[in-house]
Amino acid sequence: MSLRIELGESPAVVERLLDAAAEPIERVAQAVRARAIDLAVIAARGTSDHAAVYAQYILGARNGMVVAPATPSLSSLYDAPPHLARALVLGISQSGRSPDVVSVLADARRQGALTVAVTNEPDSELAGAAEFVIELGAGPELAVAATKTYIAEVGVVAMLSAALSGDAESAKQLRAAPAAMRAALDQESRVKRLAASRARIEECVVLARGFQYATAREWALKLKELTRVLADPYSGADFQHGPIALVEPGFPVLAVASAGPALAGMLELLGRLRDRGGEILTVSDDATILAMGDGVPLPLMPEWLSPLAAIIPAQLFAYHLAVAKGLDPDAPPNLTKVTRTL
Repeated sequence: MSLRIELGESPAVVERLLDAAAEPIERVAQAVRARAIDLAVIAARGTSDHAAVYAQYILGARNGMVVAPATPSLSSLYDAPPHLARALVLGISQSGRSPDVVSVLADARRQGALTVAVTNEPDSELAGAAEFVIELGAGPELAVAATKTYIAEVGVVAMLSAALSGDAESAKQLRAAPAAMRAALDQESRVKRLAASRARIEECVVLARGFQYATAREWALKLKELTRVLADPYSGADFQHGPIALVEPGFPVLAVASAGPALAGMLELLGRLRDRGGEILTVSDDATILAMGDGVPLPLMPEWLSPLAAIIPAQLFAYHLAVAKGLDPDAPPNLTKVTRTL
């Protein structure tokens, strides 16, 4: 039950984060402004890499930054780090112990870059390599698969965007996010029924666009980790460039869509997939999207913050699907809590 308990702690984790991380995040924002930095490079692996995908969208759309994923092997294997001196370099890691992510921050700091570690372990190697440390403060996470720490990472990125913008309305919207997250948790009984009805699936695609693309990627990862379902995540745009050929009658399609610029395209795509006989399950705050198949409603909230709530029914679905398949979601095979890669 560790995973389910930890998942349920997520709203309280974000509430604490809004207070505890406000000062260090503001210091980072001040340093970004003082150096006129407009480029961010993010080093992360696994679940944390999906928080980095969220950062690509939010720091780009709301703060006008160019955001790129780091290529850790350039530092850890090839000893050929790129020039990062004029960048904000973020290392995102629950454990802070993956050598390749640490190496990116260490190289960047030697070059004089603004380096920031986002981690649940303030005494970790990653924290030691960075100029600034933002602690997730999620408390111990015993389940192998990350839930509350992923949401905390997304929360930190959202707080950084708000701090960079200096917008009072953004801060107010952030304060309302934990209540929306609790409303998403209230959908558990519906999610459990939908997961039980899909206990025999072995493959699926997970679709989204825009801010929710990170949610689709993390949902797919949780399905692979916990349920052994071959879940392939796609941008709704990329999916139409070939992979759409996969969808035939009965093929499982999972989708996340929130009100905003990406909604119309997702609606058109899901309509096409329904016409092809796809078995559609959606997580959305839009009634038309929800009517495309089985739907899990989300509370209406600003699009830039919607991934904080949208991932919760996705995590719940993966958890209950694992249980329905007779698997132990707390101890998936061949996985360890801390993965060290070079």
